[in-house]
Amino acid sequence: MVGQSVTVPSGGVALPGDLDLPAGARGMVLFAHGSGSSRFSPRNRAVATALRGAGFGTLLLDLLTEEEDREDEATGRHRFDIDLLAGRLAHAVDWLGQRPDTADLAVGLFGASTGAAAALVAAAERPRRVSAVVSRGGRPDLAGDALELVACPVLLVVGGDDETVLGLNRRAADRLSAAHHVVNVVPGATHLFPEPGALEQVADLAAGWFREHL
Repeated sequence: MVGQSVTVPSGGVALPGDLDLPAGARGMVLFAHGSGSSRFSPRNRAVATALRGAGFGTLLLDLLTEEEDREDEATGRHRFDIDLLAGRLAHAVDWLGQRPDTADLAVGLFGASTGAAAALVAAAERPRRVSAVVSRGGRPDLAGDALELVACPVLLVVGGDDETVLGLNRRAADRLSAAHHVVNVVPGATHLFPEPGALEQVADLAAGWFREHL
């Protein structure tokens, strides 16, 4: 396993990230965190650990700079700026394609909350590079018209007791033009999947999806 802190350039800013690449990696999974979160999200880190155990490289990336993050904490201005987040995610996909150690690996995107919308927009913008998307408790509805442009397989994982978000996911799924998409409901789970075993189910579902499509 090779792990390193990295900096991804995007539109004049530098985004810090953590890149981990197991020997013989079968693909790369790039994480897009949700509202008010960061690359240090314990939930995303738990899923990333499971994916590395399944043979995937992972890149956990801050999509906002420190200054933007401080402003967002006070105003919430940036967390719903899906175009900004998706653009930076797309630049990270490009960056992975330029590195000798990751250029030949298929890329999957794992998005949580608003990060799921950013992942879907980025997938629509990079159809030749993004091979699969997984959303955890996401807001795919915020991807808007980009939903019809997503060409890769999409897995939407939602807690069974997260009723509002479940409804939003089902409506968004109806708009996806991807040939293969699934809404998978984790029974009894709420929005952040804090229930015993719920996050482990998310990780298992994500690993299976990426194994099939990367």
